[in-house]
Amino acid sequence: MALLELSGISKSFGPIKALSDVDFAVGRGEIVGLMGDNGAGKSTMVKLIAGNFPPSAGRIVLDGEAVQFHRPVEAREKGIEVVYQDLAICNNLSAAANVFLGRELKRRVGPFRFLDHRAMTRRAAELFADLKSETRPGDLVHKMSGGQRQAVAIARTRLAAAKIVLMDEPTAAISIRQVSEVLDLIRRLRDQGIAVILISHRMPDVFSVCDRVVVLRRGRKVADKPIAHSTPEEVTALITGAKETA
Repeated sequence: MALLELSGISKSFGPIKALSDVDFAVGRGEIVGLMGDNGAGKSTMVKLIAGNFPPSAGRIVLDGEAVQFHRPVEAREKGIEVVYQDLAICNNLSAAANVFLGRELKRRVGPFRFLDHRAMTRRAAELFADLKSETRPGDLVHKMSGGQRQAVAIARTRLAAAKIVLMDEPTAAISIRQVSEVLDLIRRLRDQGIAVILISHRMPDVFSVCDRVVVLRRGRKVADKPIAHSTPEEVTALITGAKETA
């Protein structure tokens, strides 16, 4: 049984139909690449899954239960986390402070409650160790490489015990060496049984880490097949319309 299953999903914004009758699924410990040109409907799919708005039509089933999200907090409570392209982390804070941003640990001293920096530093170190990242809890984000920043954002999803992580263009605008680091982080999420939906324009990344690739074009799904049974050339043809379906 799929961990997340979307059936007959459509979404309209006034006269604009962003998605039309799309079926999509991802299983535990599976990495699915979501590809398509600008305007294909990828961002709308991500926002639907992440709870930014409900679909106009269709059904979403998570862990065998029909769900409908109206706010991102509702999706997060069900184990869906998003790592956006801008990462939404604070440059002036440490790695540990970013991991716990909005979820800070506190300790009580008499009638007062204080931030438990020691406990947050210790837990952040454990999360980075699990991800085999060289990022240190006390490092300031503004001094980090792109790969280390991704590690901070991914560690935050692990803190929340995510079942599904949506990653929006995680390797955009970083160096080749850092791309390798980020792809390794994605593999480690998979190895821990977490489903990953990778939204990317980078064909080498998708074919390196994904189990399946789903291609959207003009709001419709035109392909959903195992990576082993496709090629970058075929996916490019599907994205551009040189090939209708696969």
